[in-house]
Amino acid sequence: MSEQQAYIDSPWLDPDAEPFIKVRGITKKFGAFTAVNNVDLDIYRGELFCLLGGSGCGKSTLLRMLAGFEQPTSGSFSIDGVEMANVPAYERPTNMMFQSYALFPHMTVEKNVGYGLKQSGVPKSEIEDRVNDILKLVELQDFKKRKPHQLSGGQSQRVALARALVKEPKVLLLDEPLGALDKRLREQTQFELMNIQEKVGITFIVVTHDQEEAMTLSTRIAVMDAGQFSQIGTPTEIYEFPESRFVADFIGSTNIFEGRVAEESGDHVTVDTEAGPVLIDHGMSVQNGARVFIALRPEKIQLTKEPPVAAGPNQAKGVVEDIGYLGDVSIYRVRLDNGTLVDVTAPNLVRPKNRTHKITWEEDVYLSWSASSPILLTK
Repeated sequence: MSEQQAYIDSPWLDPDAEPFIKVRGITKKFGAFTAVNNVDLDIYRGELFCLLGGSGCGKSTLLRMLAGFEQPTSGSFSIDGVEMANVPAYERPTNMMFQSYALFPHMTVEKNVGYGLKQSGVPKSEIEDRVNDILKLVELQDFKKRKPHQLSGGQSQRVALARALVKEPKVLLLDEPLGALDKRLREQTQFELMNIQEKVGITFIVVTHDQEEAMTLSTRIAVMDAGQFSQIGTPTEIYEFPESRFVADFIGSTNIFEGRVAEESGDHVTVDTEAGPVLIDHGMSVQNGARVFIALRPEKIQLTKEPPVAAGPNQAKGVVEDIGYLGDVSIYRVRLDNGTLVDVTAPNLVRPKNRTHKITWEEDVYLSWSASSPILLTK
């Protein structure tokens, strides 16, 4: 990929690109409690950006400040070059979709979708055209005469999305938009939401506590904790290269081992850990003897009944204590000889009865991993 194409696909990599949304030093306090603590953020035009974090981390408060429903205690932000400090919510180039959908039960789908346009004084003929166009986009044109109680959860979600999009905002703010759907429908709707966002080209900012949802939907993710950003990056960067124990542990599953740096050179680090010596083939500026942490994803570990051919780092021996069968993968909880518990996941490529080397409870097993798999964390 050329540098120019990389900048088009990932404008945040272009040092000359102008952010569409700029957040600078935003803080929000409720009495003595600081919900959002002096955060900076750049979001680019056309992104599907996720604010990810647990309950009470500040993500919804930040979204509400962008919408104008809350006023920051300090700091500023702009949208498309316009400062929003003195712009009331109803005049901002944003629209918001809530988790509850908040559909009017007495109105049909088409009247729900067109309500905001009617309140804004848009001519009736234009309302009809715009409503029909947006209902086609979300594939609800055959449901426009129905009322909310006659819709499924997924259909209600799309009506709420259509109502938010029909006013053609520059930014659509979505607060846990798929939270009311069951798991299967939520997974299906994630891809529908991505396709719709790509078609309309509007910048989406999604708040979610669901790591899998954020990883699936977003161009980039901001992981929030205690009112601040722990890390901002693409899903791949967040998962494969977390910058702290919090991010490594919050995104997906991981094994975290504490240790001391035994050897450091330009292209590798060796760490003595509770799981044995760990060799990492990507260097990092740390001192010998420094206390560090190693994150190792369960799917990066190979599990066998046979011992490795040669002794060395990045291997351990233990006993299978628990097995969790999830269909596509199985989770093995292995207790090492020193008592440390390690989770290992393995794909179920064949049915259990057809496996020639089936691993079961209370069996001795050997763990190994490549030098590129561990992640060195200093915080």
